[in-house]
Amino acid sequence: MPIQDTLVHVRVFPVVFDRCHLHFQIFSDNNETMAEKPLPLWMNVSAGAIAGVTEILVCYPLDVVKTRFQLQVSGTATAYKSLGDAFTKIIKQEGFGALYRGILPPIMVEAPKRAIKFTANEEYTKLFKPHFKDAQTLSIMTGMAAGFTESVVVVSPDLIKIRLQDKRNAGLYKSSADCVQKIWAAEGFAGFWRGVEATALRHIFWNAGYFGCIQYVRSVLPKAETKEAKMLNNMAAGTIGGTVGTILNTPFDVVKSRVQGQVAAPYKYNWSVPAIATIVREEGFGALYKGFVPKVLRLGPGGGILLVTFDVVTTFMRKTFM
Repeated sequence: MPIQDTLVHVRVFPVVFDRCHLHFQIFSDNNETMAEKPLPLWMNVSAGAIAGVTEILVCYPLDVVKTRFQLQVSGTATAYKSLGDAFTKIIKQEGFGALYRGILPPIMVEAPKRAIKFTANEEYTKLFKPHFKDAQTLSIMTGMAAGFTESVVVVSPDLIKIRLQDKRNAGLYKSSADCVQKIWAAEGFAGFWRGVEATALRHIFWNAGYFGCIQYVRSVLPKAETKEAKMLNNMAAGTIGGTVGTILNTPFDVVKSRVQGQVAAPYKYNWSVPAIATIVREEGFGALYKGFVPKVLRLGPGGGILLVTFDVVTTFMRKTFM
């Protein structure tokens, strides 16, 4: 969806990782690329999927640590005290492979998720454009609606991922397929949709925060004259926007992890608002921001990996197929 500012014409497509982390992909147009033919949908989706999978492979350990922090109840003797403490204990007690437990579901959903997100952005832009003349308002509304659509796609893979990441389930699930079979047997079809409301709110609030400030951030950055400088500007603006989005959506991410991490009734956490009230009452307000540090740490490196990989892949595709 086009967003115009004083620095650069860009197309912004929010992207959701199970993760955390960074949920955005920026496709920038400069004087050189504006003259090029637009990439067909299959190239955009393929390049985005390759970039997304690359980011997952590099940054996934931060997602595992984030989930562990969100699932642990404050004050327990085995609680992780810091990011370094978490990494040390996981590797020492469970082995290095534990940092990649549950990685298959987010990798498998990456390509279809991006195709649906890409299409949803285009369709929601057409729907909202007659009603919102301001470019920033239009981008916020479109991003929030697309975030809701995306949440429907990722909720089940996210649930499987969290079940596998949870230390309490060590030995319970042999693989992603085994996890799917056991969820189906114990919880039925509805079990795969557990946490869909919290997932939707997580994506909606992230997109609202990101698109609510990204345009302003770009407008105050120094004007970029080169492709490399524009990429740095995009990374800086994306990191700031992503941080704001993360501040807004982390409480819902914590609730989502708690809801999806429950394997048997009675369920302590169900809907978001009552769950937030329970967490604050029992653990304090700070518990709503468990896992915030690894989420934010993933924004910068993750954004760089996404942007650079996407640029390399699309350059190769242009030379090879166009």
